[in-house]
Amino acid sequence: MQFLLLLENIKSTHVHLHDAAAKAVNKMLTIRNWLIGFYIVEYEQNGEDRAQYGEKLLYTLAKELTSEK
Repeated sequence: MQFLLLLENIKSTHVHLHDAAAKAVNKMLTIRNWLIGFYIVEYEQNGEDRAQYGEKLLYTLAKELTSEK
């Protein structure tokens, strides 16, 4: 195999698999974010059509999820 062919094979493999990995990660992040939103809505609405507001749920969640324990 010639050096330039080797180089091109490595480059194209890297680009193709890098793009595939990025798409897979984006897909998983989208699913994660959708599920987290679903959990929050279910918690806030508690089976009702509308949520009760004023509990500062997102603030409390952010504080708990980012604090070191």
